[in-house]
Amino acid sequence: MTGAPARLLTWLAVMATLLTACTPAVDVTETDAGPPIASSSVAPTPSDVVTVPTTTATQSAVAEPPAPPAAPQAFAINLYQEGDFVPQYTFDWCVAASIQMAHNLIDDTGGGSWASSAQQSELWEMARARSSNSFNGANPRGWAQVLTEVGMGPYTVVSIATYEDTLQTAARAIAETGRPVGLVMWSGRHAWVMSGFQSIGDPAQFPEFQVTGVHVLDPLYPYGSGQWGPSPEPNSLLSPEQLAAQFVVREPRRWSTDLPTGYLLVLPVTSA
Repeated sequence: MTGAPARLLTWLAVMATLLTACTPAVDVTETDAGPPIASSSVAPTPSDVVTVPTTTATQSAVAEPPAPPAAPQAFAINLYQEGDFVPQYTFDWCVAASIQMAHNLIDDTGGGSWASSAQQSELWEMARARSSNSFNGANPRGWAQVLTEVGMGPYTVVSIATYEDTLQTAARAIAETGRPVGLVMWSGRHAWVMSGFQSIGDPAQFPEFQVTGVHVLDPLYPYGSGQWGPSPEPNSLLSPEQLAAQFVVREPRRWSTDLPTGYLLVLPVTSA
């Protein structure tokens, strides 16, 4: 029995030695963290930095194209008021009567109309004295000069080659000055007053506006002419075609002037 325990103790000692040899020589608290991570304390250079573009909600303003001009609309001016018309008291005094009517159309102060026969005679003599080569009457230059001298000017005489340009010039002058235009009628033999007009387009906005109607005053009303036609009623609105029946180019031999042949206007102009 004593040999057996000894051998048992010897066997246990050998087994303990073998178990010790097979145990890993590491701390059981460590874990496998993979390959080591390289670290550096050197700051990155600008070339190492990648800039990522950013976007904003603000967009630059886009300039809008200019708006196209509005289409021309109906336009009208008329200086006439009741009582402005004055008849010529003789068959020769058309210029003097037209001067009186021009005053009435311009003067809105309520100071009274120019309408008397005596005054018309005086104005006729003034216009004659300032005219020349007018068959002992008053010509457009005398007409314009008297208008200017009596305080309604300045006025000037113009000759325009084409009918359309003449109507535009007359209408534009009324719109710009607020004063009437003298029309030299019957190829230089008679005087009317243009007190207003109708057009497609405002002359101040559309250089190529179209005159569609003309307001006129014929001091010979109601008599008219057997050759040229009846006198329109005061403040009549004539179409360009109706006006053209009596408003024609000035006959060159009627009076000596340096103006070219054309449609004659006694035209209000703005002061210098």
